[in-house]
Amino acid sequence: MPHATGRPRWRRIRDQLADEIAAGEHAPGARLPTEAALGRRFGVNRHTVRHAMAALADEGLVRIEQGRGTFVQEPVLDYPVTGRTRFSDILIGARHDPHSHLLRSGQEAATEEMADALLIAVGAPVLLLETIRFMDEMPLAVTAHYFPRNRFDGLVEAFRESASLTSALYRFGVRDYFRQVTRVRARLPDDDEAHLLRQPRSQPVLEHRSVNVDPDSRPIEFAIGRYAGQRVRFVFEPHQMSVG
Repeated sequence: MPHATGRPRWRRIRDQLADEIAAGEHAPGARLPTEAALGRRFGVNRHTVRHAMAALADEGLVRIEQGRGTFVQEPVLDYPVTGRTRFSDILIGARHDPHSHLLRSGQEAATEEMADALLIAVGAPVLLLETIRFMDEMPLAVTAHYFPRNRFDGLVEAFRESASLTSALYRFGVRDYFRQVTRVRARLPDDDEAHLLRQPRSQPVLEHRSVNVDPDSRPIEFAIGRYAGQRVRFVFEPHQMSVG
């Protein structure tokens, strides 16, 4: 039944909540009140509330998670994948604040996949830097970076000092680097990934496997990134993917 203003009741609820989201009264990622609570607030039944929530979801303002509730949709970042993809540059260009934290570091024996990517022997020592990257205050990606130790021994310490992989690599004579291979697939996160990315296990992550090379086309890094699927959209630009 339409409200006295002539607008359907569900539309009034939709408009009010959309205005509140736009004004920042409900932060990105925040859970909205339950259907019962909204029904009491607006003096309507749950069916009317569901109609309003469905409209907000169709517009991309909220996401509805079965069994968990309705959440304000976080901003989605268009992440160009080119020959010179740089995390900080992308976020700054999109007017977001980029920052990273080191989760763990150490040394491992190269798996067959790592060895193929880095052109080293299976079992050769590789350095691991696992980072979590943020877009403003929202976690965007957890990435494991692997480097051949024989070339980059001391890279972990250099990264700790500079908090930048680009700066750390520069100390080892790598003045620039390029993306040679990029593979992306969607999958469900494990418990640790879901916790770090602050998302439910029912939402997919985008797993991004890549190989970076120096200007002489020598592999320097094999990386496995797990990106929050609700917060990032990869944009492939074929005309910029070639290595110079």
